[in-house]
Amino acid sequence: MPSWTKVSWIVVAVAVVVGVVVGTVTWAIIGRGPSPPELRNLDWWENVVIYQIYPRSFKDTDGDGIGDLKGITSEMEHFVEAGVGAIWMSPIFTSPMIDFGYDISDFYNIHYEYGTMADFEELVSRAHELEQADFNFREPAVRQEMLNIMRFWIEKGADGFRLDAIPHLFEADPNDHGGVYPDEPLTGNMFLTSDQPGYTTQEYVRDLIELYDVVYEWRDFVDAWQEDNQAETKVLLAEAYANITMTMLYYGDERGRIGAHFPFNFDFITSLSAKSNARDFVYVINRWLTYMPRGQVANWVFGNHDNNRMPSRFRTNMVDGLNGLNMMLPGVAITYQGEEIGMRDGYVSWEDTVDVAACNQGNPDNYLEYSRDPARTPYHWNNSTSAGFSTSQSTWLPVAEDYMEINLQAQKEAERSHFKVYQSLTKLRKEPAVSHGDHHIQALSENTFVSVRHIITYDTYALVFNVGTETDTVDLSTTNLLAEPMTVYASSIFSERVPGDTIPLGEVTLQPGEALVLRAPPT
Repeated sequence: MPSWTKVSWIVVAVAVVVGVVVGTVTWAIIGRGPSPPELRNLDWWENVVIYQIYPRSFKDTDGDGIGDLKGITSEMEHFVEAGVGAIWMSPIFTSPMIDFGYDISDFYNIHYEYGTMADFEELVSRAHELEQADFNFREPAVRQEMLNIMRFWIEKGADGFRLDAIPHLFEADPNDHGGVYPDEPLTGNMFLTSDQPGYTTQEYVRDLIELYDVVYEWRDFVDAWQEDNQAETKVLLAEAYANITMTMLYYGDERGRIGAHFPFNFDFITSLSAKSNARDFVYVINRWLTYMPRGQVANWVFGNHDNNRMPSRFRTNMVDGLNGLNMMLPGVAITYQGEEIGMRDGYVSWEDTVDVAACNQGNPDNYLEYSRDPARTPYHWNNSTSAGFSTSQSTWLPVAEDYMEINLQAQKEAERSHFKVYQSLTKLRKEPAVSHGDHHIQALSENTFVSVRHIITYDTYALVFNVGTETDTVDLSTTNLLAEPMTVYASSIFSERVPGDTIPLGEVTLQPGEALVLRAPPT
């Protein structure tokens, strides 16, 4: 369960700015149409932009080539500038580092390569200043110890927990199988050996129904702690690659028990790619919103440290459109470090590979099929030594070769850049239509779709996105939710359109990968 810290100041600032905008718009339209709807006060996490940090690759401050907690603290202003509301970190606990922190040996202490408990406390303090083993969970003592661990980190200032690998919380009970652990059935894949994932079905070691009881128990605990201490919400985020039915049980069950605030939605990673068309995007988005229990909050994950980076899985000309889609969808938007500047996979040779999955399962010819290292290369801060990640030329993973062109400093200084588009998109989430409005998405053609956020009396916003490889012309009037005059709010960096341009309510032609965020008056 990696540590979580909320950048509270950003949340407060959003509340103030939205209040001003809402008041202004209300007075402007009160005499000429229906009254605006009452906007429900959202809890801090319900419309937040979450930024995932892989600490080992984020920022190194002591020159050992490994990112550390002080590095995160030193770059806290980046989250403010980007419009991020919360950060969560991959594991920072004491570990033998066989799997770079996911093999935790002590939940109560910080791994020495990342710093000290004092460094963690400083990080939490700074963020809030900006206001930005084989466990047997059938054993009561183990379950109580996990509650003790959660209490420990909450009292250190954490605002929640990511529950990693949660489907594997239980394995089959030997008492149900003659006193022995049952052997897993084989998948029959002749290309795999017994030590490789996929060799067995894992039906006895994942997604057992008992695990949900533990998640519901943890939710009861954090809610009780919050109430007892009159504190802000402490959130639980469940990470599970499971089918849609099992995934939705993390929200809660039909008996009224509640679980995680949300399970991560990995559909953009597992179900979409560069080959996907507009209808695929529409289907994947609507499937989550359809299956999600009523009254719950959606979330959208476009990349993480376990999968190829977003531009590498899709296409580089889709970066702004994908970030735009993430920010325009209802609920929580999650950004993996580097997505805001369009970072791509870095090449890591077999000799430099450290990922346990690649080292154990691969060889010099096929290791890239298993390696997660390309998505974990150091963050590109600037074009100096090691991309500004470290003063050392030797880093735990090699810096990607394209850091001279793709880095944060260059994009801050450029007239148009992925980062500047990203900034405009996070600001857009403050608009009532995006924070509170209804959502409609439809395919306008084989390769172009429109995603619309609308609410009575407030401006409507629409993302028009060509996910194909050819120029496409579509008719925007078919949505029945847009009205003229429409203007460009944001556009892909290679688009000929710029913010402020007028777009007719009719046919519009988009280049491959081009995306436009349009502002339209209330309908």
